Amino acid sequence: MKQGFIKVAAVTPKIKVADPAYNAGEICAKLEEAYVNGAKVIVFPELCLTGYTCGDLFLQQLLLEEACQWMLKIADTTKGKDALVMVGLPMERGGKLYNVAAAIWNGEVLGLIPKANIPSYAEFYEGRHFSEGNREPVLFQLAGKSIPFGTNILFECESMHGLTVGCEICEDLWVANSPGTDHAMMGATVIANLSASNETVGKDEYRELLVKSSSARLICGYVYASAGEGESTQDMVFGGHNLIAENGTILVQAKRFRCETVYGDIDVQRILSERRRMGTFGNAPETPYAKIPFRVNVLETKLERTFGAMPFVPGDEEKRNRRCEEILSIQSYGLKKRYEHTGLTKAVLGISGGLDSTLALLVTVRTFDMLGLSREGIIAVTMPCFGTTDRTYENACRLARTLGVSLEEIDIRKAVEIHFEDIGQDPGRHDVTYENAQARERTQVLMDIANRWGGLVIGTGDMSELALGWATYNGDHMSMYGVNVGVPKTLVRHLVKFYSDTCGNRELSEVLSDVLDTPVSPELLPPVDGVISQKTEDLVGPYELHDFFLYYMLRCGFPPEKIFRVAKLAFKGQYNNSTILHWLKVFYQRFFAQQFKRSCLPDGPKVGSVAVSPRGDLRMPSDTSARMWLEEVEKLTG
Repeated sequence: MKQGFIKVAAVTPKIKVADPAYNAGEICAKLEEAYVNGAKVIVFPELCLTGYTCGDLFLQQLLLEEACQWMLKIADTTKGKDALVMVGLPMERGGKLYNVAAAIWNGEVLGLIPKANIPSYAEFYEGRHFSEGNREPVLFQLAGKSIPFGTNILFECESMHGLTVGCEICEDLWVANSPGTDHAMMGATVIANLSASNETVGKDEYRELLVKSSSARLICGYVYASAGEGESTQDMVFGGHNLIAENGTILVQAKRFRCETVYGDIDVQRILSERRRMGTFGNAPETPYAKIPFRVNVLETKLERTFGAMPFVPGDEEKRNRRCEEILSIQSYGLKKRYEHTGLTKAVLGISGGLDSTLALLVTVRTFDMLGLSREGIIAVTMPCFGTTDRTYENACRLARTLGVSLEEIDIRKAVEIHFEDIGQDPGRHDVTYENAQARERTQVLMDIANRWGGLVIGTGDMSELALGWATYNGDHMSMYGVNVGVPKTLVRHLVKFYSDTCGNRELSEVLSDVLDTPVSPELLPPVDGVISQKTEDLVGPYELHDFFLYYMLRCGFPPEKIFRVAKLAFKGQYNNSTILHWLKVFYQRFFAQQFKRSCLPDGPKVGSVAVSPRGDLRMPSDTSARMWLEEVEKLTG
């Protein structure tokens, strides 16, 4: 439960129709398992105390009394236990019968939530037995206590900020205006659904889509527990299709026809972060709500959910290929619009034989092809200097020739040496001036060539470099349109690999493969024995770690302690704790200190859910203090 994680369970017991005593025993046994596994919100199916398929037996007084008595006995067993439990049963109130979810905690029935939407179509005929539930809560006398009864009830955890649980029942999810919508507007971060959804061909896919889309639209966690084995198969079969979702992602789902309990770790802090980010999330409804407190012990949840080491890169190959094609299209269409607007027909970009300039060149070629412009209008400029190696130089030239673009070579050594002489820089002193003078000379050359040809300078720097400030101010930091500005380094590699695999050109594929195998380097320091001596990741840290930190900081709003926790899981066996902490500190130091470079970025397209453009996602002062973040990292280090 620390850092906002809460373990929830969707449970399907094997029942007997119209046998509350037996069913209560099965429910209690499943509860004990859920307690042992650390679940703090435990959801059972609709009408699980009697079975959903009782038919006209729901009208029998004996069945109703037995169900209520056994529900109270289940409640007794929860005394001293550490979970909020939702159990389904039929209940009579005021001469009407309701399909109800009983919310139970620490030996008490906290509230009774009736089903709001009663289906009477196709194979469903609930309207024969049950009445539509009242929205506004009323007090209901049960075992000598007054219990709130109504759909508009939320359960607020006093011991965990942000954990508020709402409840809806089966059909309530399938209708256009579900109770869950109002629950979320009123602050519910987790919606429990007690369901009895029968199986028909293809229905599981639609059910999954409903749960996924509801959790996305309502920005919430969703716990869906469905009836399974033991229900009557006279006319229907129930598969126990349990699902747990968060913000549009299915965290876990049960295999059908197995009466399987599934557990999921819902991140309440992330839900709150998403809602804060989305200013149009909505306003609270005017209908009255009852908010009932409960408590659970705040412990460190043993996380069962996984965190991919590359959050920007889909793990599934088919999905990754679709993503790569989509990103290349976004980049190309962004640049296409700029050319249509300006009416220009020339592009100028520096090519180094590295990943970023390679991707930028591929995007530019794709754009010119879409526009019907000659590739010869793309001027690829290679500018060897003190750190250039034969390998990168040759790859840059091969790439330009293979793609059929114009290639210009301008050796900038002499110009940089003259500049050193002008400013009094010792050429033997390989400091930041030595490095940045080369980067700025290259940018000056590109800008002036673009002026000569009447074209645009296409920027090559990626989002990871911009996040870390690993760009020379007014050097490679500057362009007339930056096509890679929204692409993190870990994704750049996959985009180039995708192009290599799908281009259908063996020679191009070969040079792209060698570019992919080349260490990432700005090549600003002289090589040693002809080999790159300056490796970026040795200096600023592994890009896979920095991209991970960037995603969970900007996209999810995680603080350092939480990022460190999930990074340990994601990179287990790859980086030790001290290494992760070291580079996490470097990330925060650089991210805050280098904002001034991002504050004046050239235009470029956003391609994913994270961006650092000062005109879009990241409105951040350049002189923001990093104290709080760095102090938390220091505490973790200590």
